[in-house]
Amino acid sequence: MSGNNLVVCVGELLIDFFCMDIDGDLKAGTSFVKRAGGAPANVTAAIAKLGGNAALVGKVGSDPFGTFLIDVMKEVKVDTSMVTRDTQVQTTMAFVSLQANGERDFVFYRGADEQLNIEELNLDKVMAAKVLHFGSATAMLGGTALITYFKLMDIAKEKGIFLSFDPNFRGNLWEGREKEFVERTKRAISKADLVKVSEEELKLISGLNDLKAAVLSLHQLGAKIITVTLGENGTLVSNGKKQSIISSIHVKSIDSTGAGDAFIGALLHRISNEENLSIFLDDYTKHEEMVAFANKVGALTCTKIGAISALPTLDEVVTVKN
Repeated sequence: MSGNNLVVCVGELLIDFFCMDIDGDLKAGTSFVKRAGGAPANVTAAIAKLGGNAALVGKVGSDPFGTFLIDVMKEVKVDTSMVTRDTQVQTTMAFVSLQANGERDFVFYRGADEQLNIEELNLDKVMAAKVLHFGSATAMLGGTALITYFKLMDIAKEKGIFLSFDPNFRGNLWEGREKEFVERTKRAISKADLVKVSEEELKLISGLNDLKAAVLSLHQLGAKIITVTLGENGTLVSNGKKQSIISSIHVKSIDSTGAGDAFIGALLHRISNEENLSIFLDDYTKHEEMVAFANKVGALTCTKIGAISALPTLDEVVTVKN
């Protein structure tokens, strides 16, 4: 692995079982399709499919599902050498069904991702990253993974590595523990150079409804660059001094799964190719241009079904007009 433009993502690689029965809940569902999932895994796949250099840090079980997940990541040329395997705990799994009213029926079985242990990692390889991204939906829930998550952040901060953070809030996972989520998220934001949040996450974390004021509150925690994804309305980008909303391209959305991961993956890919990240942090014009590119990648992901399979290549992106 080369550290010249390497993006290392930390977090879960898991199995998503999607119920294929129309308007059926999990109790009645009989047909399920297995897919590779996990936000950090999606982000590394997005980077790799755009031609970037991406590696994943995570943990799966020593079962067929773990093998399947590693094989899927290798197929899109993600470096999986830092994905460890647990001989005692199964691969993490999620079962999801989509009902006619848009509500999701969701059951989560947490497994090996929770056991990610810093003692098992080659820290020299992890810290070879030019950009280190923390975008796990599960790591902050608890377990050894939580300790590892923040230890890696602290080490990266000390070494001056560009640090990216996406809280990836999932209401089903944090029900009744929202205060805990906010506290841990603020701790991570205080260490980050780049923070990506959705509008829902921004309001939850800040406790504010006004977008401008809410973004400034995250800057006050320590974040240098903030992007707030607004769906079809584009993305708000801020460096603490300037704010603007960058529009996205118009597409016919079929499946929005993984669009946020595609966005941050595309943004990190572009950032990793910057020669001097210290100068980049002050270049607001470049921030806007990169967000416009990431918006396009996120939008194109919505035009196909799936997450990793829907991620576009660089050739597909550049051939689409803004």
